[in-house]
Amino acid sequence: MLVSDYNYDLPEERIAKYPPTERGSTRLLMLDRHTGAMRDSYYRNLDDLLNPGDVLILNDTRVMQSRLFCGLPDGRQRELVVLEKHGLEPQRVMYRGKLHDGDILTVDNSDAKVIVKKILGNGIAEVSSEIPLADLAEKCGTVPLPPYLHRDAEESDKQRYQTVWAKNMGSAAAPTASLNMTEELLKKLQQKGVIIKYLTLHVGLGTFLPIRTDEVEGHKMHSEWYHIPEDTLEAINTAKSEDHRVVALGTTVARTLEYYTKTRQTEGEDDIFIYPGFEFQMVDALLTNFHAPKSTVLMLASAFAGWDHLKAAYQHAIDEKYNFLSYGDSMFIC
Repeated sequence: MLVSDYNYDLPEERIAKYPPTERGSTRLLMLDRHTGAMRDSYYRNLDDLLNPGDVLILNDTRVMQSRLFCGLPDGRQRELVVLEKHGLEPQRVMYRGKLHDGDILTVDNSDAKVIVKKILGNGIAEVSSEIPLADLAEKCGTVPLPPYLHRDAEESDKQRYQTVWAKNMGSAAAPTASLNMTEELLKKLQQKGVIIKYLTLHVGLGTFLPIRTDEVEGHKMHSEWYHIPEDTLEAINTAKSEDHRVVALGTTVARTLEYYTKTRQTEGEDDIFIYPGFEFQMVDALLTNFHAPKSTVLMLASAFAGWDHLKAAYQHAIDEKYNFLSYGDSMFIC
């Protein structure tokens, strides 16, 4: 299976460079994954698509202000993105510009030093610092916007590149399918009888890394820490026993639930790579973004919807001028 098979033409003007003026005012394309039927709607109408007893699972991770601007002793500027750190493992960063083992960088607007311990390849380095980098990022960092937005973070991104329920600090990127969800819509869903539950998956390195192999099967996903609370599993088991649906809000939630189904571990490192041919065991419906060509998240959506159905839906969305990627419109696949 070739990565190039999962490609499509995404016009630059269809990439949402900024969030909508009002959170939740985005559009929503409903796709029946069994028939390929489509219907245009709005995100605020999600309650029309869910039923009493359905369980909607949200990722409660919180995005670190993980983008640090630094300077080398000779004045050259470098950019670091602080990546998730688990336990006693070494601290790692993504970097832009050339770095070498032993380089010492000074973080802008502070006296804090970051020492490059080892260049690991693919733009990743192992580093150390006197102040924990997560603390330094919160104090001096900015929002780590995806590079395809081609702009620096602005003050409004601190709020808008974060879900309204963000709680557990640790992600290097947002679970972007959730950025359109509002507290008002969550209340409407609960009033209808939809069960809202949470899990945590700290979005990390795998979100940034492109697929560098020609064949899909050759790609290795980076692991990301997750935790599923007991009450979330109880709600899922009840829904399944009563023939209600488990709805994943985003690919991060879908991956975590399917990894749990595979391992039965409620906490640990999730490195599952879902691509066409995968059989979903737990997720019955998926609320997700429009994803970039040849990306791992596009392949997950393809595995769930079928590539032929998904590609047709993407072409429809382009023709109808939907907005794509992190700050764009959404799909409900069921």
